[in-house]
Amino acid sequence: MQCSWKAVILLALASIAIQYTAIRTLTSKPFQLCPLPSPQNCGLGGQETDPPFERGAAGVGGCDDYPYFSINATRKTHILVLATTRSGSSFVGQLLNQHQEVFYLFEPLYHVQTTLIPRLSHSRNAADRRVMLGASRDLLRSLYGCDLYFLESYIKPTPTNHTTDKLFRRGASRALCQQPVCDAFGPADVNVEEGDCVKKCTTLNMTLATEACREKRHIAIKIVRVPEIGDLRALVEDPRLNIKVIQLVRDPRGILSSRIETFRDTYRLWRIWRATGRRPYNLDLSQLTVVCEDFLSSVSTGLNHPYWLKGKYMLVRYEDLARNPLQKTKEIYEFLGLTMDKNVEDWIHANTRGSNEPSAKHKFGTVRDSAANAESWRLKLSYDMVEYTQTVCQKVLHQLGYKTVRSVEELKNMSLSLVQDKTFVPFL
Repeated sequence: MQCSWKAVILLALASIAIQYTAIRTLTSKPFQLCPLPSPQNCGLGGQETDPPFERGAAGVGGCDDYPYFSINATRKTHILVLATTRSGSSFVGQLLNQHQEVFYLFEPLYHVQTTLIPRLSHSRNAADRRVMLGASRDLLRSLYGCDLYFLESYIKPTPTNHTTDKLFRRGASRALCQQPVCDAFGPADVNVEEGDCVKKCTTLNMTLATEACREKRHIAIKIVRVPEIGDLRALVEDPRLNIKVIQLVRDPRGILSSRIETFRDTYRLWRIWRATGRRPYNLDLSQLTVVCEDFLSSVSTGLNHPYWLKGKYMLVRYEDLARNPLQKTKEIYEFLGLTMDKNVEDWIHANTRGSNEPSAKHKFGTVRDSAANAESWRLKLSYDMVEYTQTVCQKVLHQLGYKTVRSVEELKNMSLSLVQDKTFVPFL
């Protein structure tokens, strides 16, 4: 019996050794999922057929154990700008869009929301949220693999022969306004206005757009329809992707002020409060509280440095970017591992000094005096609205380094900034 017991132990150990060797042999080889011969696309692309990557229950078996997780210069970088509406995300998106080797998409999740949950605001219904987040993750995963055909399922009306003129903000992407996607502009046309692109390029050929995506070294996507970084964990942990998340935040008081000016119908009751000094009884306060709740949850996750965000997360305050756009952009590019080319610097100089052009007044425009705009909300919101915001958003204001005011005089005194000097170091 003793001999049999030892034999069983030896067989078990031998079996474990064989399995371990097999696993190490398989995982020491890089993924070969994409059919393209170009080395810059290896580890990407194609229709997803594999289950998502999962860590063991004990937290072992993570990315550090697999050699193919090491990032090299030939691997695509998948950049995700995570923000909320009216937080400066269009500006950050354009900082990436100007790079010669970046394929940029502006808010592709717009189509998911309008198809699945056709309402303007974020749904707080748990079932709606699960459906929206699941579809969003699937779409983002496909887009990072340059499978733009997947997006067609959400575009209405459905594209015919892979062509459409309904892609949301198509003109905000340089790559979709250049050859091979559009022949209306040549290489010398560096700064094409969004309206000119939409007008002259007419319909978008998704096949050509897919080719343009594959030709670029990196892919950047801006989203405002995913509430928290935790909602993207499965995507961030996917070993086939090389995701870097830039979470953009802004003073909630500034976000509220900007939304009141921009979405006039949706925020009509807030404008009544501002004009009359009386808060309407039927005011939807969740339009403010949801922003602060999502910020608090998401930022807390990011700043707690969970293992799955290591090397993949950077928190950026809009106010820091507005006050020193060139320096902050250099820090962003350094985090991404990209070299900031001259196109980006030229765009910053041209778009952060203010303008009287009509495009500067567009609700999604980026031409403005960024430093002056960062705290201009103080001259637009009434003190009682600011006081209420400070009450319901107290925790996140403190966490992000935004000072509160205690009087009308303090609110309107623009010589004193309400943005504390606070450094948020990327989680490397």
